[in-house]
Amino acid sequence: MKGYLWTEGHAVQKPLPAGQAKLAQWEEIAIEAVGNVIEFWGFKRNQGRVWALLYLRDEALTAAELEKELDLSKGGVSMLIRDLERWGVILRVRNPGDSAWRYRAETELVKMARRVIEEREFVFIARIRADLEAAQASAASAGKVAKIRLERLAKMSALAENTEKALKLFLKTSRFDVSSMFDVFSRS
Repeated sequence: MKGYLWTEGHAVQKPLPAGQAKLAQWEEIAIEAVGNVIEFWGFKRNQGRVWALLYLRDEALTAAELEKELDLSKGGVSMLIRDLERWGVILRVRNPGDSAWRYRAETELVKMARRVIEEREFVFIARIRADLEAAQASAASAGKVAKIRLERLAKMSALAENTEKALKLFLKTSRFDVSSMFDVFSRS
C-alpha cells in the first residue's frame, strides 16, 4: 500500500513526500483493499482504486484530482477512466458552469456485477461449455474411452451448465444460488 509500511501484519503509516496528496488512513486501506480484489478478479488494480475513491468520496472528481489523490500519471488516469466508463462503473458528469469533466462512481453494486457477468463471465462459461461438449463428442466417438472418463466429462459439462444457469438466475433476481452447481459432484 502506498503511504504505508507493513509491520507484523499491520499497516503503519509512513511519511509521504512533500506535495503528495494524503488520503486518510481508512481511505487508503479501503482503496487498496478494493484494488487488490479487483486485481484478483483479473482487472487492473488501479481500476479498483479509482472506483473505490469515487465511491467513498460520494462526489464527482476531475481526472487531475484522481491523479493527485491516487498518485497516478495523467495518461494512466485517462486509460483507467476510459476502461471504467466502458464497464459502466463510473459515469462522466459536468457541473453547470464548469468546463472540466468529472467522474462519479456507479453506486448500484448489483448493477455493476450484472454488467461484468454479462460481458465477461458468460463469454468465458460459453467457451468452457463448448470445449467440454467437444471433448465429450470426441471421447464418445473414440470408442475406447473408459466409461468413468465419459461420466466425468459429463459431470464437468453439467457443472459448466449449472454455473451458467446460476449466473442467469443472478441476473434475473440479483440472488446467487450455487447449490445446484455442486450437486453434480454429489451424485454417484
